[in-house]
Amino acid sequence: GDALPLQRFPPSSKQPVPVSYPAAACQPHRLPARPLLRPAKVCQAGDAYTREKFKPQPTRDLEKEKRRLQNILATGKDEVEQVFVRKKEEEIAEPDRFEELMNEIQERREFLAEMEALGQGRKYQGIVLTEISQKLHEMEIIDKKRSEEMRNIMTKASPVGNKSNLQD
Repeated sequence: GDALPLQRFPPSSKQPVPVSYPAAACQPHRLPARPLLRPAKVCQAGDAYTREKFKPQPTRDLEKEKRRLQNILATGKDEVEQVFVRKKEEEIAEPDRFEELMNEIQERREFLAEMEALGQGRKYQGIVLTEISQKLHEMEIIDKKRSEEMRNIMTKASPVGNKSNLQD
């Protein structure tokens, strides 16, 4: 509960050295010869009394901000992010899905071959063949869509008219 001592005792058997205070700390402070305040003329001559000119900031589209906030509150995502992610998914997912299905079928065939080599082929054969048939069905759907799109493109590219006009 007592105050800590002001002296530091060395761990050796040397005599403790008393702490001495500098003489300057005990003397009263002297005031400067000149006052620290600036005269009014010097203050007015500086930039302290000039007002900054108004610089208008670019205005925001409040309706756009409202729509953006509504979208964030409704979906939890920003509209710009959703549009970008959606476009990216559409560009990547559609062309690559057919290849993905082919790879998945190949993986299932390899798995089934490995299980047959280990003597577990009968256990997994029904499951794996069902998965392969589902993948093939999905591939057929994708193929039909692509061929239909190609037919539509080819019909639009061909000349419009009757067959009788083409034969004449």
